Amino acid sequence: MTAKTTTKFSPEVRERAVRMVLDHQGEHASQWAAIGSIAPKIGCSAETLRGWVRQAERDQGLRGGTTSEERDRIKALERENRELRQANEILRKASAYFAAAELDRPFKR
Repeated sequence: MTAKTTTKFSPEVRERAVRMVLDHQGEHASQWAAIGSIAPKIGCSAETLRGWVRQAERDQGLRGGTTSEERDRIKALERENRELRQANEILRKASAYFAAAELDRPFKR
């Protein structure tokens, strides 16, 4: 089993690579050909660069789908939702604990 290795590329490198594809795709038979030509120069796979180009097209409104801003917002909402569920679970358990403790106390007159 091989471990997946990922190389993080800076946003500047990503933007430059996408800009190169969009600027030079007219010089190639297709956008994929441009991607295949530029990816080795950047040091990433053609599929990685294709994903960056597709996301840039979505962000610019040229392609349907979730923009980066929407994706970040969804992630934040999912994180908040998860935290609220955890807090509710803690409160539910504490409430049950204290209710049981209240029932165990002797009755006062």
